[in-house]
Amino acid sequence: MKAASALPGSVDSTLDLLTSRGYLAERALATVVFLSLRMGRPLFLEGEAGVGKTEIAKVLSAALGRKLIRLQCYEGLDVASAVYEWNSAAQLIAIRVAEASGDIGRDQLSQDIFAEKYLIKRPLLQALEPDTAGPPVLLIDELDRADEAFEAYLLEVLSDFQVTIPEFGTVHAPAPPIVIVTSNRTREIHDALKRRCLYHWVDYPSAERELAIVKSRVPGISAKLSQQVVAFVQALRDQDLFKLPGVAETIDWATALTQLDARSLTPQVVGDTLGALLKYQDDIARMQGNELQKVLKEAVSEPSA
Repeated sequence: MKAASALPGSVDSTLDLLTSRGYLAERALATVVFLSLRMGRPLFLEGEAGVGKTEIAKVLSAALGRKLIRLQCYEGLDVASAVYEWNSAAQLIAIRVAEASGDIGRDQLSQDIFAEKYLIKRPLLQALEPDTAGPPVLLIDELDRADEAFEAYLLEVLSDFQVTIPEFGTVHAPAPPIVIVTSNRTREIHDALKRRCLYHWVDYPSAERELAIVKSRVPGISAKLSQQVVAFVQALRDQDLFKLPGVAETIDWATALTQLDARSLTPQVVGDTLGALLKYQDDIARMQGNELQKVLKEAVSEPSA
């Protein structure tokens, strides 16, 4: 990893920082990112899947030269997987060695086997460790997938940047990590956690911004095809679909079309590649025949903003 960079000193420099890594953010998002960095507060990003929430953490890590520590949340996530656990096998060996030697008392042995060398550090504890490159970027991704009990556990981490380990003590970060928390809003996150963060809803981009993103992320795509791709995706988001395509899907679809050397959108090309854009069979089935013709006609006849 390259040497750490200084934190941006203004909203404009934050915009430049994100743009330098190919992330074309709106000013409101750049503003809350800047405030999060300057205030040392976690940033809670909520929005539909595929709109670029996770990418913010990746971009900040790369642009600032900081380590990226990612905690992917899921149902059943617990302290042992997210924070720490003890190396019980190594502890057991230490106990047997001590018992065989007979020269260590029970109280001393209890202290020794809960020393740091037996501590297995998971992402949250790793994020509290000092780093010569500066505090890392901690990404707590898709928190809405985790249980409410784990969400409650995070309150100490996000408010005081510390973790309490009963057998060991309290581990406190010498400097707060840069924390990005994301949620796809499959359930509501409690107010207690939100109060510890700055908040931003990441929405689908405008047609103009999405066109700029496609041109930036899909080198070699023609002006005509990129405009049609964006117009088609924007029109799809007005349909009654189970899962609307995000920016990630737009980029994937545009990339797939360029791999096929497509020059413009046709019913055949769109029908053959919908799997890069829509991820549910019911949505793909809905976008067939007359419905596809209707949306496609709107996309190719009306130039993108």
